[in-house]
Amino acid sequence: MLRVLKYMIVACVVIVITACNVTRSLPQGEYLLYDVRVEADKSTPRDERITLDKDGLETYVRQSPNKRLLGMDFYVWVYEKANPLKTNWWNNIKRKVGEEPVILDSALTQKSVDNLQTYLHTRGYFSSHVECVIDTTRHKRRADVIYKITQGEPTRIDELSYDFKDKSVRNIILADSAETLLRRGTILDITRLDDERNRIASALNNCGYFDFTVNNISYEVDTIGLGVDAKVKMIVHPTLVRYNELGEQVLEDNSVYRLRNINIYPTYDPMLRSTMGFKSDAQIDTIYYYGLTIISDRNATPKLRNAVLRRTISLYPNYIYNAKQITHTNKELMSLGFFRNSKINFERVPNEKSYVSYVGKQGNEDVLVNTSEQYLDCNIFAAPALKQSLKAEVEASSTSTFLGLSATLGYSNTNIFRGAEAFDIAARFGFEFMYARDVTKRSAQELSFTAGLSFPRFLLPFNTSPGMQIAQPRTRLELAFDYQNRPYYRRNIFTTRWAYSWQQGGRSSFVVRPVDVNWINVKSVDEAFLADIDNRYLRTSFESQLTAGLSASWIYNTQRANLTQNATLVRANLETAGNLIHGLETLFSQPAEGQHYYEILGVRYSQYVRAEINASHKIDLGHSMALAGRIFGGVGVTYGNSAGRSIPFDRMFYCGGANSMRGWVPRTLGPGNKPEIKDSTYPAQVGDVRLEANMEFRFPIWWIFKGAVFLDAGNVWYLRDTEDSNPEEVFHFNSFYKQLGFNTGVGLRIDATFVILRFDLGLQLHNPGRPESERWIHNLKWNNMALNFGVGYPF
Repeated sequence: MLRVLKYMIVACVVIVITACNVTRSLPQGEYLLYDVRVEADKSTPRDERITLDKDGLETYVRQSPNKRLLGMDFYVWVYEKANPLKTNWWNNIKRKVGEEPVILDSALTQKSVDNLQTYLHTRGYFSSHVECVIDTTRHKRRADVIYKITQGEPTRIDELSYDFKDKSVRNIILADSAETLLRRGTILDITRLDDERNRIASALNNCGYFDFTVNNISYEVDTIGLGVDAKVKMIVHPTLVRYNELGEQVLEDNSVYRLRNINIYPTYDPMLRSTMGFKSDAQIDTIYYYGLTIISDRNATPKLRNAVLRRTISLYPNYIYNAKQITHTNKELMSLGFFRNSKINFERVPNEKSYVSYVGKQGNEDVLVNTSEQYLDCNIFAAPALKQSLKAEVEASSTSTFLGLSATLGYSNTNIFRGAEAFDIAARFGFEFMYARDVTKRSAQELSFTAGLSFPRFLLPFNTSPGMQIAQPRTRLELAFDYQNRPYYRRNIFTTRWAYSWQQGGRSSFVVRPVDVNWINVKSVDEAFLADIDNRYLRTSFESQLTAGLSASWIYNTQRANLTQNATLVRANLETAGNLIHGLETLFSQPAEGQHYYEILGVRYSQYVRAEINASHKIDLGHSMALAGRIFGGVGVTYGNSAGRSIPFDRMFYCGGANSMRGWVPRTLGPGNKPEIKDSTYPAQVGDVRLEANMEFRFPIWWIFKGAVFLDAGNVWYLRDTEDSNPEEVFHFNSFYKQLGFNTGVGLRIDATFVILRFDLGLQLHNPGRPESERWIHNLKWNNMALNFGVGYPF
């Protein structure tokens, strides 16, 4: 290992020396662009300060320096190693991996100054100034460019007035003025002016004004003789209807639109647009069902029941057009899982225009307001997906001690009862091979069958109504059987679940499982394996158990809307088991003979509560770099019928592996200061409590290859002392921080767009399982490391 490390150090030194020579080939008087910074005006209040990160100023700078690897100009060095006179594959690879050196260009620097100055003007800082400082003395033959911003005094809105060329929308806009983004004292920011136009247009689109767009609003700004104050007039224009014979615009006040006919084409084929999605020999059926006109091919399959379409589409004749409701309807259609895609179009109904008059306010006076109403025909084109499908998957996984291979064969039907009910069934066979030393039993097998039925709505005893403000409600019933033949035990697991899931607010999703039953039937356990487990509390987790209870999950996710920006993900889970059964058993039966606990079918059922929270946050640093962090906390407590026992082994917490403490393989850290077990045949170091914190810096390397540097801290503990437990394995507030494990490491990610393959090499820094004088690790030995493979990011 030391020899390999020496070679790595020599290679790094060679790369550093050669990378320092990239400026030797530059012509005299030219400089390699080394660093570009935009310095904010610190004299401006923080909430009004324009900065590089918050405002994305890098888009206005015309030159950016080359990427560097660990502070070295590695990519420029690789590019310059390519022979400019040759175009063979080896030189082409050098050009692709490397980067052409970015040479300081004074013309582009001045253009960047102009761009930044223009941007500051659009933000309302008309007295601002941008100064460019070029430093060529800090680094040899390299240039640092610093753009210094002086924002100055901003121009603020002193007076806001309105000019309604279109009188029909006057009262609506003024009634909503409490939500306006433009107020006296607001900075005259063009972005804010545009945001106000978008806000008003969106509000009117939700009130029936189908034709109203941001182009119906313009501004007049007067700053003459007002210093840093501005008078802003918002002008609301009527809608362009047509051009007359002379080419002149014909303008009319905006009309309120109502829906006349709601037509849906549930068998639409987008490849046959010329015939409205129907085949030439199609037998077209038209059914009017409670305000919904269903137009379909009689012979097409699959089909949904009319009641399902009516329940999903919340549009009815004579409803006022509402853009928000249209978007919601489209989402609900797609959430059925039955349609491949859908789109909603509108056609204006000609010669059906009526006028409505009402009394409105103009200042303190009552005035008569005339508005017109027109009609739209709504056409919903929905293309069904395949009703039935088969899937076959092969999956491989690996850790430092295990190599696993599994195969899955599944069948699914997305419309088994013609109500968008999804039925799926799958069989999975897995094989694991342990290649650790001194292991007598190396293989493990697993065979599982899963069947599920999902409904695109809540079934009894719940029901949804429009006032509940939830999206994509689903009910799922699942049955599963899992046979596990591990090196030191065999068991069967029977599972039954009844779950309700839904989304709310666009970022939150919920799952409630009022029925969550697991029967773990342990067939056999190796006696020598049990003897190696010195904690009786943990040994009870390898007995047959029955868990029956309820569980709930909540996920808050901003990553869907911020794929390349800062994002937060929070997962919380809560589950309880055995409470209802224990209450009934206590009332109507007696404990097992000679025992203090109750049994069902000869199996002692579990009674516990378990909770966990997992919160992660990603900070985008630009240039495909990010800083990500995660904190995790979990605890499980047994009581009642499980007093003195552990929670089921599958529900206990562990550390280590690809998504946890990456300096350890799974289940080899903790609990607490438990001495580490060398060459364990089956790692089983678990606990009732888990605390963990992770942080990693992600950066690009080349093409689809990305790197990471990470730091992890955490451990697991038992919650309570038992007769044969070690006090140092039990969680205590005054000492747990001394028992944390620490590791660092580097990772390689291969981003193939559809999947991210991840390799993480973790190095232990502090191992609480070692003797106290040896816990801080100062050498690079393979037994202090772990190589983990994963799919996707760890958090």
